[in-house]
Amino acid sequence: MTLPIRRILGFLRRETVLCVAVVLAVASAFVVPPSADYLGYIDWDTLALLFSLMAVMKGYQQIGIFARLSDALLQRVATTRGMVMVLVFLPFFLSMVVTNDVSLITFVPFALVVLRMAGWERLIVPTVILQTIAANLGSMLTPMGNPQNLYLYARSGMGFGELVTLTLPYVAVSGIVLAAVIGVGLRRPKPVQGVSVDVHVCRRRSLVGCTGGFVLCLLAIFGLVPPWAIAALAAVTLLVVNRRVLASVDYSLLATFVAFFIFIGNMGNIGPFRDLLAVMLEGRVQIVSVLASQVVSNVPAALLLSGFTDDWSGLIVGCNLGGLGTLIASMASLISYKMVAREYPQRRGRYLLWFTIANVALLALLLMISAVL
Repeated sequence: MTLPIRRILGFLRRETVLCVAVVLAVASAFVVPPSADYLGYIDWDTLALLFSLMAVMKGYQQIGIFARLSDALLQRVATTRGMVMVLVFLPFFLSMVVTNDVSLITFVPFALVVLRMAGWERLIVPTVILQTIAANLGSMLTPMGNPQNLYLYARSGMGFGELVTLTLPYVAVSGIVLAAVIGVGLRRPKPVQGVSVDVHVCRRRSLVGCTGGFVLCLLAIFGLVPPWAIAALAAVTLLVVNRRVLASVDYSLLATFVAFFIFIGNMGNIGPFRDLLAVMLEGRVQIVSVLASQVVSNVPAALLLSGFTDDWSGLIVGCNLGGLGTLIASMASLISYKMVAREYPQRRGRYLLWFTIANVALLALLLMISAVL
């Protein structure tokens, strides 16, 4: 196989969702020819906010602030139960602020190092599975927790308090379940010595800059500052002071959003398709969102279904709960799997089995709670 073909296949494997989105957008353009209307399909404010948040979080990652926080907490635990509790609830709470994918990119490698150093590698599979669930469900609480929340929050016109009130019961139950699983699974905790991980010292100027950027993102989320202004400021600032952070932003996710916006906009102009999807969603938005997420993942599901319903509560809950279930239900889940599979290829089968069991069980529980609420 030639090098160009290997590179193409590698890109297709890495960016499957982007490639599918582009194919759908191009195919729909044959039905609805390109025009200036395409620009109106795109939610520019969401893209600007998403870019700004990703840039800020990449900056925080680069200065190692999350690793320093984790190291400080781990110095205060004395048992395996406490160690796993810290490793799981770090992504649970931090994902509410730094997004689920950034949380997992940061804390899964950290957990692998910590558990190896502590001599508890047999806890790696359950710990990473619980970390993944924690990040996906903790991120449900806030608009900046994950890409679909940021988009649906902007589209729905909800207030911040309204979104938190809607999602808090599910997040609270998830936290209780995670703590109970760790408590029962490690009911006979073993002592561990304080584990210290080498982390580089972050510069105060960089920390202040990242924090200032995050505050501006919050102001944009609350509608106090135009999102495009924050994105422009972030791009210009990083172009001058830190091009590495600017280059590390996930532009493929932004391109995926653009492609899906075009596809959804075009399909919305096709009467029979629009009517069919509207009928399917009538009174079933939440369960359709959950099922669609199992196949295409929850971010594309949110983008697709948002064009055909105004049941924003059902869509937000459905797409967030839909991140549970299959490995591809949330693209962030693939981050954890790839890291474990790379370091421990012999444990891939075990990981997939217990990941699916844990996710399906928790999804069933949360759906039952949803039926009562």
